[in-house]
Amino acid sequence: MLLDVKHVKKVYRTRGTKTLALRDVDFGVKESEFVAIMGESGSGKSTLLNITATFDEPTEGKIELNGQDLSKIPSDDIAKFRREELGFVFQDFNVLDTFNNKDNILLPLVLSDVSQDKMAERIKTVSAFLGIEHLLEKYPYEISGGQRQRVAIARALINEPKLLLADEPTGNLDSTTSAQILDVLRNVNEAGNTIMMVTHSLKAASEADRVLFIKDGKIFHEIYRGGAKSQVFQERIADSLSVLNDRGESE
Repeated sequence: MLLDVKHVKKVYRTRGTKTLALRDVDFGVKESEFVAIMGESGSGKSTLLNITATFDEPTEGKIELNGQDLSKIPSDDIAKFRREELGFVFQDFNVLDTFNNKDNILLPLVLSDVSQDKMAERIKTVSAFLGIEHLLEKYPYEISGGQRQRVAIARALINEPKLLLADEPTGNLDSTTSAQILDVLRNVNEAGNTIMMVTHSLKAASEADRVLFIKDGKIFHEIYRGGAKSQVFQERIADSLSVLNDRGESE
């Protein structure tokens, strides 16, 4: 198992008030798998993503990536670990307008002190894979939202991370551009990259191999794509969400 989430609990304490964000979350993600996480706002999915990304720590339980307990990584090494082992794709792209697209993509390699030759090799490969060679010398503010997300995906992949974490990657895009970015993510996964994606979108989730449904901080249900086409899988996801919501109302 590439990612192993073991009985994770997260409690936030604010001014004497305790909020249970995650309770006994337990699942694994295999290498090269594409997993989507769905749930209403406040269900705990973003907390789970943040703990996996090492932005936060569990109150109980642990998360292992490739056998390494994330909570045991020394604080001085966390930034390096994130940069070299994880890739991030955000809803709002998080690219820097003061850097051109090439420098945005290369930033993780620069911070890791990678050689110029390796940088040239990596950016040639990743920009060709994502079809953005012609955008490298432009700045983020000169290109469309979908193109900015491609640049962000390129930056996430440039260090060849073990796990790509995507947080609502199509949330700020129109339907046509969203479909294009989902095609990109599917291609990224088919090239062997492992993806864990938080999303509200049925269409986005239907591109995954498996969907986990979180409610009130706990995984209630999961479904596998199997050999189903995206449209059929999307209908099954919608049915599962409906059952999940009905169950919540009856509790």
